[in-house]
Amino acid sequence: MAGFHIEHFGCRAARADGEAMAGNLRALHAREPLAADVVIVNTCSVTAEADRAARAFIRRAHRKNPAAKIVVTGCYAQRASEELAAMAGVAAVVGNSHRALVPEIILGLTRGEELTYGAERMTSAASPVPICERPGAPAVVPVASLLAPGGSSAPIWADDRFAHSFIEDVHWGEMQHGAGAQTRPNLKIQEGCGNRCTFCVIPFTRGPSQSLPHAVVMRQVEGFVAAGGKELVLSGINLGRWGRDLEPSRESFAGLVREILEETELLRLRLSSIEPMDWDDALIAQMREFGGGRLARHAHLPLQSGSDAVLRRMHRRYRPWHYAEKVRALVDAAGPDLTLGADVMVGFPGETDSEFEETLAFIRALPFGYLHLFPFSARPGTALHAAAKLAPAVMAERMAALRALAAEKSESHRRRFVGRALDVITLHTPAALAERGCTTALTENFIPVELKGHLSANQLVRVQITGLSDESALQATALS
Repeated sequence: MAGFHIEHFGCRAARADGEAMAGNLRALHAREPLAADVVIVNTCSVTAEADRAARAFIRRAHRKNPAAKIVVTGCYAQRASEELAAMAGVAAVVGNSHRALVPEIILGLTRGEELTYGAERMTSAASPVPICERPGAPAVVPVASLLAPGGSSAPIWADDRFAHSFIEDVHWGEMQHGAGAQTRPNLKIQEGCGNRCTFCVIPFTRGPSQSLPHAVVMRQVEGFVAAGGKELVLSGINLGRWGRDLEPSRESFAGLVREILEETELLRLRLSSIEPMDWDDALIAQMREFGGGRLARHAHLPLQSGSDAVLRRMHRRYRPWHYAEKVRALVDAAGPDLTLGADVMVGFPGETDSEFEETLAFIRALPFGYLHLFPFSARPGTALHAAAKLAPAVMAERMAALRALAAEKSESHRRRFVGRALDVITLHTPAALAERGCTTALTENFIPVELKGHLSANQLVRVQITGLSDESALQATALS
C-alpha cells in the first residue's frame, strides 16, 4: 500500500492540525489506498526562517523522491499560495481556509479524477472549480485565476473566508495507535485570532477567532478516552478566547475545562498557551481545585517583552505588572511545582539597550521553568512589514544573554525536584535513548524525564527523581 509522510512546522496548534490530518488520512487508507506516495508539508509562516525551512524541505523532498506528490498546507500556504504552487514537485497548495478538505483533495489528486465533497466539486485540472460553498449560492472560482502566469503552477485551494479551517472529526484510534501515533495529542478547539499585534501575521493566515462547538469538544474528549488516551492537550491559536463567538454567550473556556474534568473520565488534561489576561479568576480557581491531579500544573503565558514601552509598541493587551500579577495568582493556586513557560521576542524594532535590560530583569524576577526565544522577523501584511532589523551583532548578543538566562532558570527549576516522587506519562522513546536502557517520559508539570527501564508508551507511572542528565532532563526510576 502506498503511503504518506507529513512534515510539521510551527506551533502546537499547527501540530494539532497535522495530527488530525494524518489520523483522517490513515482512516481513509483503510477504505481506499492512496494511488501514489504523498508528502504533506504542514507549514508555519510566523518568521522568515519558518518560510525558508519549509521551502528547503520541499526542495529536498522533491530531489530525493521526484515521484512523490507534494501537498503544501498551513500558514505559509495561506499567506503565499502562488509562491509555493510554483515550486517544482508541488502538486497542490491548500491554505488554512480549506485545511479540513486535505484528505479528500489528496485522494482526488492521486486518483486524477473528479472529487465530490458535499455540494462542492473540485478537480485537479485548470478548469472552473467551485472551491467553497459561500453564503447564498455557491460561487465558481476558476483555478486558473489563482495560478501564476503560464498555468504551470499547482492548483490552489485558499480564500479569506476560512469556511473549512476546522478539522472536527478526529480519528483518535488512528492517532493513538497508527504509524506516527501521538501519546499525548492536541485537540485544537479554537482557531484564528482577533488581536492585531503589530508584529504578527496570524490574523491574516488563520482568520478571525472561531470556536469548535461545545458538543463537538465533549464528543472528541470522550472519543479520546474511549480510544485509550490518558493525557489530552487542549490547544488553539488564542485558546483562552474559546466560546466567545458561540451561543449562548455564557459559554466560557473556564466552564468548558470544568465540564471536561467533571463529566468525562479523562485522566489528565493539559492546557496549551493562554494569553495572560485570559487567565481569569474562574480558570485560576480550577488550577487550585484540580492542579496536580487531573489538571496539569503547567501554564504557558506568552510574554514577548518585559518592557512596558515595547509591549505598548507591540499592541499587546497587558503591561508587565499585569503579567506578574497573573503569575503570582497561578503560583498561589497551583503551588511552587507549577512549571511556567513563556515566549520572548528578541530585537523588536526600536528596542533599546535599556528596554532589553528591563526584559532581562523581569524574567529574572519570575519563576520561569522554560522560555521559547525567537528573533523578530518582519512579516508581509503586518504593521511592521518593512521594519529594519537589529544589527546582527546586537541580535546575537541579546539572544545569547537570554539563552543563558533561560538555561539558568530551567536548571534551577528542575533541580528542585531531585529526590522527589513525581507522576509521569511515558512517551515513544527515541532509539538512541532506548539503547541506553531508558524510556522517555514527561512529568505532570511538563518536565522531560529519562526513566530507567523499557516501558511502553501511554502509561501513567509514579517515579523517583534521582538526578539531572547532561541535557537537563530529569533522571528517574519507577516506583513499585
